[in-house]
Amino acid sequence: MTGFDPLEFLERAVKTPSHESVAEMRGLLVETLESADVEASVDDAGNVLAERASEKDGPHVVLNTHIDTVPPHVPFSRGGDRIRGRGSCDAKGPLAALLVAFLAAEPARGKLTLAITPDEETDSAGAAALDVEADAVIVGEPTGLDVCNAGRGRFQGTVTLRGENAHAAHPESGVNAIASLPPVLAALESFDTRDPHAELGSPTLTPTTIEGGTATNQIPAKSSFVIDRRSVPPEGAEEFRESLEAHLQDSAPEGVTVDVSLAARDTPFLEAFETPADSKLVKTLRQVSGGEVRPFGAATEASYFAQVAPTVVFGPGVLSDDEGAVAHGPREYVDAEEVESAADAVTETLRELLG
Repeated sequence: MTGFDPLEFLERAVKTPSHESVAEMRGLLVETLESADVEASVDDAGNVLAERASEKDGPHVVLNTHIDTVPPHVPFSRGGDRIRGRGSCDAKGPLAALLVAFLAAEPARGKLTLAITPDEETDSAGAAALDVEADAVIVGEPTGLDVCNAGRGRFQGTVTLRGENAHAAHPESGVNAIASLPPVLAALESFDTRDPHAELGSPTLTPTTIEGGTATNQIPAKSSFVIDRRSVPPEGAEEFRESLEAHLQDSAPEGVTVDVSLAARDTPFLEAFETPADSKLVKTLRQVSGGEVRPFGAATEASYFAQVAPTVVFGPGVLSDDEGAVAHGPREYVDAEEVESAADAVTETLRELLG
């Protein structure tokens, strides 16, 4: 494919808001593919799908990233090699790089699928709806050209303590659910006893919001706090919920019951994943990119794909730099040279896997 300019596309993409609706950005993507004589479709979940295939049997490789961004929209600007604006690195820069590789691909065997999802930043309904039978998946996210073969998962839940109401003038006649919080909160720190994961380290368990009580002159019968869990393999969501509930109940004062419930979702939680460092996908992409093999620093839809195929996270840009947040921040940026380097690395990887 000749004539596709990833930086021109990236400029248009960053100028296109996609924090409230992805409709305009999805239209730009479909228009870009069709202008390159590639048939693109949009499925019922809002995924943009395209394919390049050989008549000869071979591996099925999937290129994935997302087109939604977090609010607020940050306008496009450019100074020299640096492209700024919301989505520049998360994940429209990676998308531009994947498009270069997809449009340049001429599989001598096997099949290449482009699968771009609409809601990675929220519920991942698009990714959950994909029925992917792949042999390798590259997920575009800002990794600074490192090859990320593992990542933590993210679960969210609510811990609820229940006691018994009473008049505040006679506190001994009730069971105070707010006064019972300190030992339960302290028990969060003693929950994880496993050895750290070889690549991802230890999981984290963090209380983030808290509430309780309904009247200023009443002993509260209920209090609750929200927890954020960043998991490591092999922990699953329900296993975590059950074991945390039992652990916290053991620490609660007499008369207090503890309930741990996971946040309601229509899609599975993004669980931790790990692809062996010696897999062909990891070794090939590392060799051509020159990047390190390391874990990714955030939860991604790679979690879904890794359940069916070797999966890596790769792309231009960084989540943060020495000055602070980049992705999701007001100073979000990506360097044009990194976008081009990422495109070259994925292009060469596809040649190796499908050539």
